[in-house]
Amino acid sequence: MDLDARALLADAVARLTAARVPTPDVDAELLLGHLLGLGRGSLQARLITGLPLDETTRDAYDHAIERRASREPLQHITGVAPFRSLELAVGPGVFVPRPETEGVAQLAIDALRAVADESPIAVDLGTGSGALALALAHEVPHAQVIGVENSVDAFLWARGNRDRLGLENARIVFVDLADALPELDGTVSVVVSNPPYIPSAAIPRDIEVQRYDPPAALYGGEDGLDVVRSLSRTALRLLRAGGVLVMEHGELQGAEIRALLTADGWRGATTQRDLTGRDRSTVAVR
Repeated sequence: MDLDARALLADAVARLTAARVPTPDVDAELLLGHLLGLGRGSLQARLITGLPLDETTRDAYDHAIERRASREPLQHITGVAPFRSLELAVGPGVFVPRPETEGVAQLAIDALRAVADESPIAVDLGTGSGALALALAHEVPHAQVIGVENSVDAFLWARGNRDRLGLENARIVFVDLADALPELDGTVSVVVSNPPYIPSAAIPRDIEVQRYDPPAALYGGEDGLDVVRSLSRTALRLLRAGGVLVMEHGELQGAEIRALLTADGWRGATTQRDLTGRDRSTVAVR
């Protein structure tokens, strides 16, 4: 017997609400839309006139809601994470890109577009799923973009995303960021990074982050800045004079990171806010 989607959707919202999922309505609709091959807007339009679901679809939806109620990330269940105009494959072993990082990407894209070279070079240190590197490659197609990653799992996700998107001006390299790309020293125009910056004693608020994001992508040592220090040194040798560093960080770390970068010899370190008004990234010039 076919079952109407509205009844199942209402039940799913109630289950996710009981599980304290932060956005139960949105997640319930996105999961149903994923199973039906519909965007959220298209799903809502179909629901107005009634949308019957067969038993197979209902069972698949029930299982998806059960997984989300256990606080498995939505993106792990669907297998994809939107990032700017891209859709990236994600899953266990890789950090799920966040909407606030899209603004960090925009700063790096603007800096890369401002370079007069015919084929400027950009490097994403700690690329994870490839989100920043692939966004730059997609939106600045005349640039050459290299994503650097030292986690085997994340490297495979990033390389798969690069191949799936067919971005021939991007490549993904398996190497630690401290040792990355010495052959490019002094030639890079933009370095961008979303490094691990959570202090080791801090506990992330979101259950999904605690349970599913790889710790190496989250924690940056006692003060959260161990990787930032290494990143600063690597970016200084990679960038040419006048090159730009764009780095994401926690909302309370801006002043400390500006001081760190200035002490390392960077010029004009300024902290930028995200769309919620929180300090989100710092930009500095080589």
